[in-house]
Amino acid sequence: MTPERLARIKQVLNTRQPDLTVLTDQVHKPRNLSAILRTCDAFGLANMHVVWPKEGFRAFRKTAGGSFKWVTPHTHRTMDEAIAHLKGQGQKIYAAQLSDRAIDYRSANFTVPCTVIMGNEVDGVSAGAAEQADEHIVIPMMGMVESLNVSAACAIILSEAQRQRKEAGLFDNRRIPDEEYNRLLFSWCQPVVKRYCDDRNLSYPPIDHETGELIDGVGWMQEVRVQRANRPRWNEENPVEAS
Repeated sequence: MTPERLARIKQVLNTRQPDLTVLTDQVHKPRNLSAILRTCDAFGLANMHVVWPKEGFRAFRKTAGGSFKWVTPHTHRTMDEAIAHLKGQGQKIYAAQLSDRAIDYRSANFTVPCTVIMGNEVDGVSAGAAEQADEHIVIPMMGMVESLNVSAACAIILSEAQRQRKEAGLFDNRRIPDEEYNRLLFSWCQPVVKRYCDDRNLSYPPIDHETGELIDGVGWMQEVRVQRANRPRWNEENPVEAS
């Protein structure tokens, strides 16, 4: 871990916005979801929420590749479940939706805790989700086409959200909680060790926040080996401890 790399990681973590997020409403195309995920990273979002069939989400993970390192995706079974979860966190819900009550997206207040719902490529935001939204927002169109690609629309809206939040000083100080900061710092500094721990259900070892390196990597690995060597092995045919 070079000092420059560690400084960059800390800079990004210090500007992450935990109370600004995107919720996709059955956006099915992996390339669109991947583009939205990268857009969330670019504009400082810490999380993204997705309502999509589980099998399709696995395909999305493969397509998005490294983007998952920087933004945490959360899946929900239904839009009702997702909206209830986000409103329970005090989020104001904006739906990118053309309707009689829609306002120009630049008139929306993105400095409050809020979620932007982006609808799917064909039908837009579902009727139930649109009804539950606190506000509808639109991007004024001056050409012949009536809508933008969902990932392009998301980027435009988040650009305005970033502008408002920068003017309000919300990027000036770290806003993600200490526990989340420490988890992400470890994950980004030690991705190989993180994967090793996750695969084996191990707690993350401590790292030096000044270097990004394990405080005692050799000692930790020796301890892990001892624990795994002493773990009971079970005979698959007979549920007793194997000798």
